[in-house]
Amino acid sequence: MGLKKKYVQVGVGGRARLFYEAIATKYCDTAELTAICDINKTRMEYTNSVLQNKLGYKEVKMYGAEEFDQMLKEQQPDYVIVTSIDRTHHKYIIKAMEAGCDVISEKPMTIDENKCQEIIDTIKRTGRKLRVTFNYRYAPHSSKVRELIMKDTIGKVNAVHFEWFLNTSHGADYFRRWHRDKRNSGGLLVHKSTHHFDLVNFWLGTAPKTVFAFGDLMFYGKANAEERGETKFYYRAHENEIAQKDPFALIMKGSETLENLYLNAEKDDGYLRDQSVFSDGISIEDTMSVLVRYKSGAMMSYSLNAYSPVEGFRVTMTGTKGRMEVEVIEQVYINAQSDSKNEGAIAGKSIVVYPMFAASYKVETEEGKGGHGGGDAVLLNDLFGNPEPDPLNRAASHIDGAMSILTGIAANKSISTGLPVSIDSLVKF
Repeated sequence: MGLKKKYVQVGVGGRARLFYEAIATKYCDTAELTAICDINKTRMEYTNSVLQNKLGYKEVKMYGAEEFDQMLKEQQPDYVIVTSIDRTHHKYIIKAMEAGCDVISEKPMTIDENKCQEIIDTIKRTGRKLRVTFNYRYAPHSSKVRELIMKDTIGKVNAVHFEWFLNTSHGADYFRRWHRDKRNSGGLLVHKSTHHFDLVNFWLGTAPKTVFAFGDLMFYGKANAEERGETKFYYRAHENEIAQKDPFALIMKGSETLENLYLNAEKDDGYLRDQSVFSDGISIEDTMSVLVRYKSGAMMSYSLNAYSPVEGFRVTMTGTKGRMEVEVIEQVYINAQSDSKNEGAIAGKSIVVYPMFAASYKVETEEGKGGHGGGDAVLLNDLFGNPEPDPLNRAASHIDGAMSILTGIAANKSISTGLPVSIDSLVKF
């Protein structure tokens, strides 16, 4: 990356620390964080205390969300890191680019086709660059799958079956917080599946063409719990006796990060991090099935379930020269409850290749350490360090960000209309 670059960050919730901690420690010689911005003052003050007292970094300037433009003017950053609530990504991306900054955005890039089009148009107009942080691309096992396909190991891939299962800890967490409102997150087919759809685009070197989907709220929510015979309900877990006996409840008291980022910060904006997963007001699905036809001709059947006893994914790919089966089991994780290095950490994995007319064999991969199967550390070096040229081309652009969310956006439209959706009908590049 060369000379030290200046960064500011907007949104300092659970995912933010991955980025500011990297700048404050390992990459302080190549990157400098000068300011943070958030809707919540208490949360920013806690972030500053972490920077100073735990990471040995300097205090940085704090700006309220309404002062974002002022921050850009005063700080003159090279990059803006966007880790705010999903529905606000486009706003900060666009403003940053119009102020002459490049942007690093947490996934998803945005949540609907209109906001996506605004970002695309802004990039055309300003010439600025946008990186989307698809850390799963960098996990050793995910990178190996891309490498095997590039080497024509199973020939041209024609069929993909992709099953992702979120457990009753991680999966349930999306139904406790702001993600439970589709207006905030685009639902799990955008917020979470953007990772998975991006992996298929990345592995196959293609883009989605047509999408059809089913999805519904079939486990979480009050009505579903009532149908199963539940009679005791609560709205939020904090200081609630019923919640103490609920294995789905999130108890923030006693967790330093959850207390400081959310419980103590409620006075500023009223946001409740520990809502019951069996309360009313949930507008996202927990059970989803998607069919995708790609521009390469390949077809995918995809499923996402958010109340599985186990966490991870299974993918099978069948090509003109064979078949590949990938299985990854991940450790239990709740956002901001423990170290971000535990998010998506690997508990077990395997890649098996079945060549046509030959014996099957296991493919060994290095053991990725840390979050997202070891992908986080490699991504951070790619963002803030001096990375070597990458033959796998894992750095994700705004085009990659758009193509991943457009699969989910199209799936949402298909669920609501019962019809297939053409990706080309959604945005113009």
